[in-house]
Amino acid sequence: MAPRPDHVASSATWPQHVDVVVIGGGIVGASAALSLAEKGISVALCEKGQIGAEQSSRNWGWCRKMGRDISEMPLALESLRMWERMNERTQAETGFRKAGIVYLCESQADIDQHEAWLEQARQFQLDSRLLSPDEVDRLLPGSSRRWPGALYTATDGRAEPQKAAPAIASAAARAGAYVFTNCAVRGVETKAGRIAGVVTERGPIRCESVLLAGGAWSRLFCGNMGVNFPQLKVLGCVARTEPIDGLPDYAVGAGNFAFRKRLDGGYTIAQRNGNLAPIVPDSFRLFFDFAPTLIAQWRELRLRVGRRFLEEWRIPRRWSLDGPTPFETVRVLDPEPSDAILDQGAANLVRNFPAFKGMKIAERWAGLVDVTPDAVPVISAVPGQPGFFLASGFSGHGFGLGPAAGRLAADLVAGDAPIVDPAPFRFERLVKGTRPSAA
Repeated sequence: MAPRPDHVASSATWPQHVDVVVIGGGIVGASAALSLAEKGISVALCEKGQIGAEQSSRNWGWCRKMGRDISEMPLALESLRMWERMNERTQAETGFRKAGIVYLCESQADIDQHEAWLEQARQFQLDSRLLSPDEVDRLLPGSSRRWPGALYTATDGRAEPQKAAPAIASAAARAGAYVFTNCAVRGVETKAGRIAGVVTERGPIRCESVLLAGGAWSRLFCGNMGVNFPQLKVLGCVARTEPIDGLPDYAVGAGNFAFRKRLDGGYTIAQRNGNLAPIVPDSFRLFFDFAPTLIAQWRELRLRVGRRFLEEWRIPRRWSLDGPTPFETVRVLDPEPSDAILDQGAANLVRNFPAFKGMKIAERWAGLVDVTPDAVPVISAVPGQPGFFLASGFSGHGFGLGPAAGRLAADLVAGDAPIVDPAPFRFERLVKGTRPSAA
């Protein structure tokens, strides 16, 4: 059963012209639309399905700075500051709670890895710290084993994926943004070499800038423009339990299981490091881009050949703007979860925390995560496409980073001083032989 994000109604009025069109109603697109509207910039947010219906409602709900790539750390810090006031900002319940996150260590190698990360992250003055075995026992009583240690950050938190993006999109609408669901953008129009508008299934909208926050669909959309965005998809599987009393409030990850408390009293559970990498035609087209990542993360990914190959083989890679497109054919990506992976993850969880033994699984679902070769997102103007901006490839980090990523994208589109240094997120870094542009 697919997650059911909170409903967001479409705007009643259709604009002939706005300053910016944001394509994609996930958490990044919704956050960008809200930030743009708060700047007084006219914006239309167009989503081909429902707000937050794909990966933005299917992730674990963790909002963390702990363990982030150092290049993402300033964005993570800003995002957490934004999460802390998100309920007030949106006048809605997003589920954010500063409840703490724990990474359990299986071995001395894990401890060494976390120590190395702490040394790199020292410049940011975080509250992350390594716990001793005794401290782990006190923090997480009831485990069937004694853990060698853990990395713990008390100020990290969690939010509710089914609530957050809809709340942010609704706040954008109240701030003056147009928000349209079941409204696919078929492509862009240009004039004198730069963006002049978009063509949607409901009609055209003139604009000066377009921000594509299309998640797993971004590569396909870019390809029709002649832009080669190196992005693949990874399948993540998640389950939700019925409410359970007396278990930890922390979000916890170990080598082969993960859990976090939900606002409804249940838990979101998964098998950590149990992602599937479907073999699709793009796997071959982008083999050399992703080969180093595949080698480095061989133990964390499970390659799978299945019907996804044929499904993507049949998707047109080029289309005209005067007829239906792939975005109208598939309104919501809703892949089948792997029962084997979820069952194994649940068994691992129960073996290590026996109090979960009586848990009742209410739902299972899967989502397709958009990944880049270096697992760092693109939040950037696109070279050679004046007025076209991209915010995609979040590699499983998009929910936690979403508020600040949307704000950064809005800053770049508006030409304002960026909330963080955008250099690590430039599109050019992924294009071989391309020299980065000046700051």
